[in-house]
Amino acid sequence: MEDTIKILIYIHAFFGGMGLITGIGSIIVKKGSTPHKLFGKLFSVGMICSSLISLPISCMPNHENLFLFLIGLFTIYLVISGRRALKFKTNQKADYLDKILSISMLVFSLIMIFIGVYGLFGQITNSILFLFFGAFGLLLSVNDMRFYKHPKKAKNGWLRSHIGKMIGALIASFTAFIIAGLGISNIVSWTLPTLLGTVYILYWKRKLMK
Repeated sequence: MEDTIKILIYIHAFFGGMGLITGIGSIIVKKGSTPHKLFGKLFSVGMICSSLISLPISCMPNHENLFLFLIGLFTIYLVISGRRALKFKTNQKADYLDKILSISMLVFSLIMIFIGVYGLFGQITNSILFLFFGAFGLLLSVNDMRFYKHPKKAKNGWLRSHIGKMIGALIASFTAFIIAGLGISNIVSWTLPTLLGTVYILYWKRKLMK
């Protein structure tokens, strides 16, 4: 069993590293260019594969981790939803898959918030992190619902959604590298990439609004 877990962890790390490198590349190159699109596709493949593999790992003996399981689902939502946001450039209508993704994220976020609140009173480890990421996911899913109702009203709404969610997935990759790769695990290492990434997302959203 341990050998199987090690192999899965190595594969998970490989695709995670692939996502991190190509994600950085997609930021550096010109937005909308051919290299940007290529990096974006590789980033999506890397992050989804890495996150999917993390789900069974976080359920295996001696590796059980509910928080990492939910973060894996969170990352999958960010990548798929971020990619699908591009279709709103020409098709101003949300389909069932868009709504299922957002509703699922809404449910997972509420679960994380509930665990976080319960953990604060029960002094459970990572309670603050459950609350932090749960609130973040709740905000994204609620914004999705608002966007789906009136997609034409939001100026460059599809592009802002794409950038916000793909950067969010890249934040997850950076966080995983700091914690798993560098072995630094504390509340700062968990939240600092998100805070810095949020500043970058807000910068682009304000730029697009202008």
